[in-house]
Amino acid sequence: MSALAPAETSARLLIAVLFGALIGINRDLHGKPAGLRTHSLVALGAALAVLASARLAGSGDHQADVVSRVAQGVLTGVGFLGAGVILRDPGDGRVHGLTTAAAVWVTALFGVASGAGAYREVGAGFVLVLLVLWFGGPIERLVRRVFHEPTAEG
Repeated sequence: MSALAPAETSARLLIAVLFGALIGINRDLHGKPAGLRTHSLVALGAALAVLASARLAGSGDHQADVVSRVAQGVLTGVGFLGAGVILRDPGDGRVHGLTTAAAVWVTALFGVASGAGAYREVGAGFVLVLLVLWFGGPIERLVRRVFHEPTAEG
């Protein structure tokens, strides 16, 4: 990646923050522990990591290798952040926070893609994430009702 124009760099960072914020708003509206700020910062940090690594790598095959390793590092690191929102209820043994952890993880990927300039992919992925967040819960509840999820009584 040759040196980007400042406007292009700013656009990549803003897109990362925007899409992270929009996912964070959804999580915040559902009362989840990671909201707008967390998701925005995760996306921004991932985008900055990609932009900085690409600049340091220069151009050519070496750059793709460096950016690939940075993306792997981002995904590994953000896994620890996502783990922080996962809780197990000692009363009923149920696990809570998995969807928010997954949203944090995919938000990091939006940051990676934004940093790489993959705007179309970010937009398409965002639409799919919103569809899953909006309709996934109602579909899960419908499936449980239809298939009569077993209760503790059997």
